[in-house]
Amino acid sequence: MKLPRCTPVELDADELSRLLQIAQRAADAARLVTCSYFRQPMSVENKASGSAFDPVTLADREAELVIRDVLRLECPHIGFYGEEHEAISDGGALMWIVDPIDGTRAFMSGMPLWGTLIGLYNGERAVLGLMDQPVLDERYLGYLDSARLNTSNNSLTTQLTARSTPFLHDAVAYCTTPDMFSNRAAHECFVGLKDTVKLMRYGGDCYAYALLAAGFVDIVVDCDLQPYDIAALIPIIEAAGGVVSNWAGGRAVDGGYVVACGSAELHAQVLPLLQFD
Repeated sequence: MKLPRCTPVELDADELSRLLQIAQRAADAARLVTCSYFRQPMSVENKASGSAFDPVTLADREAELVIRDVLRLECPHIGFYGEEHEAISDGGALMWIVDPIDGTRAFMSGMPLWGTLIGLYNGERAVLGLMDQPVLDERYLGYLDSARLNTSNNSLTTQLTARSTPFLHDAVAYCTTPDMFSNRAAHECFVGLKDTVKLMRYGGDCYAYALLAAGFVDIVVDCDLQPYDIAALIPIIEAAGGVVSNWAGGRAVDGGYVVACGSAELHAQVLPLLQFD
C-alpha cells in the first residue's frame, strides 16, 4: 500500500507530545500480549503462497487489536493502518501506522530483536515514532528534534544522537537479509555497498534502525518494506540527526527500497552506490 498524499496536518510540539503519550499507552497494552507469547509454544501461519514464507502468529494479530483499541478510543479522528487487519480511515490526513511485531521471524525463534512499531503520518510524512522492545525494556521515541530511549515507566531516559562517521569505508552497516534482494541489479548494488563498508551485519529488523539512532550503527539498507515497517522509525532517526530515504533519495515512508544513515554526509556517499534501472 502506498500512503495517500494530501495537505499535511501540522502538529505543534505540545500536540505531538500528547499523542506520543497515547502511543505509549498503546505500546504498554501490546507488551502484555507479546510478552505472554514470547518464547512459548505457538502456532505460526504462513501468509505467503507457493514457496515463500511470510509468518504471522496470534501474538501479531492480538497485539495489533489492543493497539488499535487504545488509539481509536483516545483518537477517534485519526485513521489506523496496521499490518494484520483492515485499515480504518475517515478520509482525514492523520493516520497511525502500526506493526505489532516487526520481526516475526525473530519473535517465533526466540530472538529478542523484534519490536512494536507505532508511527503517526500527517498526510505527507511520518511525524512521530515509537519502537518498543519489551524483552529488553527499551522504548525508542522520536518527534521533531527529540529522540530518546526510555526504560519502563520512563524511569531512565537517554537522549539519542546518531553518529557521524565521515567515510564510507569506516562505516558499520546492517541489512535484514541479503536474500531480500531478488532483483539482480539491486543485489549488485547491495554487494557494492557491502564490499565498501568496514562491516556488514544481518538481522535486527527494526532494532537495527534503533541502533543507528543510538549511534552504534552507521547504515541500514533494506528493500521490499511496507509503510508499517519504516514509518515509526523515520522520526526517531531524523530527530537523532540521521537521514532516511528511498534508494533514489526520495521519501521512505512508503517503504520499498530504503536506506538510513547516521548523517547527511554519509548518506550522500551511499546513494550513488544504490542506483539501478
